[in-house]
Amino acid sequence: MVERTDVDENKRATLRRFAVLGAATPLAKFRDDGDESETRDAIAGYVATTPGAHFSKIRDDLKLGTGESQHHLRQLLDSGVLESRRDGDYRRFYPAEQFSAFEQVALGYLRRDTARGMLIELLRDPDATGTDLADALDVSRPTVSKYAASLEEVGLLDREGGYAVRRPETVITLLVRYADSFDEKAATFAGQADGFISFDP
Repeated sequence: MVERTDVDENKRATLRRFAVLGAATPLAKFRDDGDESETRDAIAGYVATTPGAHFSKIRDDLKLGTGESQHHLRQLLDSGVLESRRDGDYRRFYPAEQFSAFEQVALGYLRRDTARGMLIELLRDPDATGTDLADALDVSRPTVSKYAASLEEVGLLDREGGYAVRRPETVITLLVRYADSFDEKAATFAGQADGFISFDP
């Protein structure tokens, strides 16, 4: 059985780790003393390293309560430290004025396992078919079709004559920059990404 003091210390260690990041950014506008400042700095730091995270992920990863998370996120939104975007059933959070609308949408979809997997596979192999994607991701062909339609609707995918990632350099940049906040497959891709970018001076 885990004692309450162990849980509290684990939570405080997590908050302190992200609070350092939040306090070190120009986004941090709360300098009052106490736990509330540390919690807001932790949320700001977490969102800076995990842009596009939704409410439940922020709450759970930082080991916060629902009401506590709602309170501090509202404070950060109202003060202009963070901004948010509705993404289907989720509200996703971003550092204010850091990302374009396209980048916010891209980050939101990169936070979804299947969508991220499809984009990575297509960046690796632009000729990949729906069946190739289904096999690579171990999902059904209808699942690929459903996500492809969503990705096309938001401007991340072109389905005319096959599948093609739109603005691939931007998507690659986001994958590389935030690889550690995705998964091992994204981290592996990030390590090889220079081979997928073509420069045309």
